[in-house]
Amino acid sequence: MLKNKLGITNPALLVNIHEKTSKIKAVQLFEQGYLDTLKPGTFNTLAFIHKYLFADIYEFAGQIRDVNLAKGNFRFASAMYLPEALKKIEAMPQTTFAEIVEKYVEMNIAHPFREGNGRSMRIWLDLMLKVEIGKVVDWSKVDKEDYLLAMERSPIRDKEIKDILNNALSTDINNREIYMKGIDNSYYYEGYNTYTASELI
Repeated sequence: MLKNKLGITNPALLVNIHEKTSKIKAVQLFEQGYLDTLKPGTFNTLAFIHKYLFADIYEFAGQIRDVNLAKGNFRFASAMYLPEALKKIEAMPQTTFAEIVEKYVEMNIAHPFREGNGRSMRIWLDLMLKVEIGKVVDWSKVDKEDYLLAMERSPIRDKEIKDILNNALSTDINNREIYMKGIDNSYYYEGYNTYTASELI
């Protein structure tokens, strides 16, 4: 059970509030033009997005995690080496679709936040795609199970996730409905980024 600003002790209730609140904030992020002021591909931009979405719920919003995380048999980047890893990821090129997805995969391996990585990183990904190549992912064209499996396998082989996202690219870069699909919890099961106490290293 994650400690939260609202004092919620029921896990199911926290998930519900987490989803609803972050969706409302995501709409504001889009409609008020904040994304247009951010530099694509930087950790500061990702941290801003995360803080904006989750600051009403978690004290750690926008802050690099200080605990180690694992999901199943996969361990994300060690908290000890996260700052250095994030610098290297930020320095990665992002001028082509392939480079952008490779950067996205590396950020997912880093998993810089205690919770809410997936939702924040999808906005971060789409911002890079929008600015650099004039496209975004139409998440309604991405099967959630295929996406999650491809992301799980991406540290070893990223061709699968590249193919999935490439086939869903859209030039309708200012469409709010397309944008919101990337953070719709009913479509992308955020459980991929939720950890039990036994999964904390």
